[in-house]
Amino acid sequence: MSGSEPLLIADDLTAGYLPGVNILNGCSLELGEGELVGIIGPNGAGKSTLVKAMFGLVNIRHGAVRLRGEDITNMKAHSLVSRGIGYVPQTNNVFPSLTVAENLEMGTYLDPSRHAERIEVVGEMFPKLMDRSEQRAGSLSGGERQMLAMGRALMMDPSVLLLDEPSAGLSPALQDEVFVRCHRINRAGVSIVMVEQNASRCLQICHRGYVLDQGANAYSGSGRELLTDPKVIELYLGTLVKSHQD
Repeated sequence: MSGSEPLLIADDLTAGYLPGVNILNGCSLELGEGELVGIIGPNGAGKSTLVKAMFGLVNIRHGAVRLRGEDITNMKAHSLVSRGIGYVPQTNNVFPSLTVAENLEMGTYLDPSRHAERIEVVGEMFPKLMDRSEQRAGSLSGGERQMLAMGRALMMDPSVLLLDEPSAGLSPALQDEVFVRCHRINRAGVSIVMVEQNASRCLQICHRGYVLDQGANAYSGSGRELLTDPKVIELYLGTLVKSHQD
């Protein structure tokens, strides 16, 4: 990262779903303007909990989240969306009974006046979605649903996009398409935090990465550094890569 103030900071977070049970144990992350940051680690490491906590979906007991210097710790999701943070959960991320067009319209529910302008931009990013605008979201393939979920999150023109396992459950070819889309969205000016089980692919496209283990930071560095770090390969990438080849 450059010497400028980070766009988004998660500082020493302790958080969990149940009283007295912490999933995050002093976890920290920084996202710079224009960066794509990856979060990898074994199952149960707290990766998804971290992005949920940053988006106000898990109670933070200690530490702080700041956006452009403003404390947004435990702020409600709709307030975060209005401040320019988008979030795409791993599952249940579209309204299956609504059409593609209606799902995208839901993306601007906080400011319907932006719909016409944003649908044009999002349509250029996801032309296949525009071809299926009247199709119900529940009848889309897994990859198409993921694209729709990302498209809807982009309808409010966020400066930060939080992605929770965007390639989960997809075929290798569709996983590649998701990673290509994420790269393009980032190049279009959206800063991204991406949680991924496909660790090696994630590190190939991210500027920087964080390895979490037991709710705390284990390693961090550039994507390239983590990809080639012997300890990271031995402890994390080996098993994570192998699990994707099985």
